[in-house]
Amino acid sequence: MLISYYLPSNTLTNETLETLYAAPSWTAAKIYRKTGIKSRPVAGTELVSDMAVRAAENLFNEYGISPQSVDFILLCTQSPDYLLPTTACIVQHRLGIPTTAGAFDYNLGCSGYVYGLAAAKGLLYAGVAKNILLITSETYTKHINPLDRSTKTVFGDAAAATYLTAEDAGKIGEFVLGTDGGGASNLIVPSSGMALAKNLQTAVEREDDNGNIRSEDNIYMNGPEIYAFTLRAVPRLVSDILEKNGLTMDDIDYVILHQANRLVLTSLRDKLEIPEEKFCIDVEELGNTVSSTIPIAIKRASERLPEKLHLGAKILIAGFGVGYSWGGTVITL
Repeated sequence: MLISYYLPSNTLTNETLETLYAAPSWTAAKIYRKTGIKSRPVAGTELVSDMAVRAAENLFNEYGISPQSVDFILLCTQSPDYLLPTTACIVQHRLGIPTTAGAFDYNLGCSGYVYGLAAAKGLLYAGVAKNILLITSETYTKHINPLDRSTKTVFGDAAAATYLTAEDAGKIGEFVLGTDGGGASNLIVPSSGMALAKNLQTAVEREDDNGNIRSEDNIYMNGPEIYAFTLRAVPRLVSDILEKNGLTMDDIDYVILHQANRLVLTSLRDKLEIPEEKFCIDVEELGNTVSSTIPIAIKRASERLPEKLHLGAKILIAGFGVGYSWGGTVITL
């Protein structure tokens, strides 16, 4: 399993946010204490397809892979270039991947990478594909109102590309997946589809009780409810992953959960009683890049901690968030 990623060159720092908000409770230092984030990559004018192509090109160049070898593309995004056509089709054409390849988008957020691995494993085992390009690409910042501190301080933009073969499928363990659509309204862009079409009224900005400003065209996140869901669902998820794979936490070399923010991660680490040295927290320079957090964290950890992420090491991964949706598995390197 080979991974590369792409980060936009534009970054949003806490110092810039401090100037924007000009409030004593939102200084650069306080934002860092709340989130563990100092800066976030921001796409600007780049589209999901632009970042997806850059991540894939980085992968091809880094590992000497030919686009001609790819026979299926899976693209995870919640900010596609268009409602139709499928962004994966645009990416196929721009990368020069054969027209005999299958390609589709799927709409998931922070659990999206895990779901992509599950789909890829199924396609490989079924013989539908031999070499799969799994891409996660997200521009959540385009959904955010600049004056909504609850989201502006957290999310960043990024793309990651993973190349998977039949041999890789055998190194991906059993999956635990879950869904609770009862939490759909807690992380949502209300006027992003056909249920509520964009109009003059949806564009009207309003201020909430915490001083955040947004319209129905912007992303809304109920932070306390998302946090409560996370603490409720993820410990059970991790326990179920271990049980389904016949492992204990002692068998796991490293744990990489969706990189939401430092508060969420430290709370989960404490609740799960995982030692700091085998638990990934990598949000300071990236923020929450949604479906790309896990593959980027795997790549960066393998470069930073080669003694821990060695050949044969077992990594427990788990994603959770918008939907609600969650999932996890164990990868053997």
